[in-house]
Order: sequence, then structure tokens, then C-alpha cells
Amino acid sequence: MPKLGMEPIRKRQLIDATIASIHAYGYGDTTVARIGRAAGVSPGIIHHYFGGKGELLEATMRSLLRGLRRSVIKRLEHAHGPRARIEAIIDGNFAGEQFAPEAVTAWLAFWAQVPHAPRLARLQHVNAQRLRSNLRHAFRELLPAARVDRATSGLAAMLDGLWLRCALTPGGIAPSEARSLAGEYLEHQLIRHRN
Repeated sequence: MPKLGMEPIRKRQLIDATIASIHAYGYGDTTVARIGRAAGVSPGIIHHYFGGKGELLEATMRSLLRGLRRSVIKRLEHAHGPRARIEAIIDGNFAGEQFAPEAVTAWLAFWAQVPHAPRLARLQHVNAQRLRSNLRHAFRELLPAARVDRATSGLAAMLDGLWLRCALTPGGIAPSEARSLAGEYLEHQLIRHRN
């Protein structure tokens, strides 16, 4: 079994420290020094592995996106049929790990930076396109061609909106309720097609 080198371990440690720092201080007050302190390393180590704060923040957003993708893929592996695939996408977006307080703070901070940071905007664009592509693929098997894009756009927007509502409303809408509402939207789309 090959040994895992120090680099991947250190990078993971720095990404985790970045998420913790964003949660504790906010995006604007997250500095290389604070990240280094949280990780127990010197700021020079951050520059060695990432080049600077911008690259580390981009790597952190990539890490969050990979976690979301893994969450969805894990559920898609057990989904049989187009409706089950859409339900797996919904469930993956509202999985418990997506709502850890530190992760929520980091997601919100990154989304707020998307209009100002082209590299983060590109990552967000890729993520949105992946969601739409997965939904569209399943809806094509369930709905007439003329209704696929509208149903895809509606559910994608609903997932984003419900996620924000869950994240920004403490004690408000729970992820389980968000899954239920998205499921009702899906059912409504399918009933309209059957009628």
C-alpha cells in the first residue's frame, strides 16, 4: 500500500482551517495568518502549498463542491429510474453534511464573492451547469421535450432557494422540509404531464 505523502494531508488541514476561519471571522477578515494559526502552521506553508490566499480560497470552494458532488453521486448510485435520480439529487443537496454550521458559513461567503471573483464564478457556473445537466437528463425521460427546460430551471432554482432558506433561517425550514417541498414540486410537474 503506497504511503500518503504530507502534501495532501497538509492541504486538507489548510482547507479545514480556512473553513473554520471563515466561520469564526467571516470571509473578509479571514487572513493567511489566521488560517495558519488555526492549522498550526506558518503563513509560509500556505504560500508553499497554494501560492496565496486567493488560491487557498479557490481550493476550499473546490473542496466544498467535491463534497456536494460526492453526496449526490452516493445517492445516485442507488437510484433506479429517472424519478429516483431526481430524488437522489434533491436528497444529496440537503444531506446533513451540507448543513454543518462551518460549511454553511463558507458556502454563503463564497456565493457572496462570486460576482467579484472570476475564478469562484467559474466554479459556481460549473456546479450550476452540472445540476441542470443531471436534472435535464432525468426530466427528458419523464416529460415531453417542450417541458423539460422549464421543469429543470424551476427545480434548480427551487433547490438553490430552499438551500438558502435552510441556511439563513435558524429554526426555520429544516432540510427535511426542503426535501419535501422539492419533492412536491417534482410530483406537480409529473402530474401536469399525466393530465
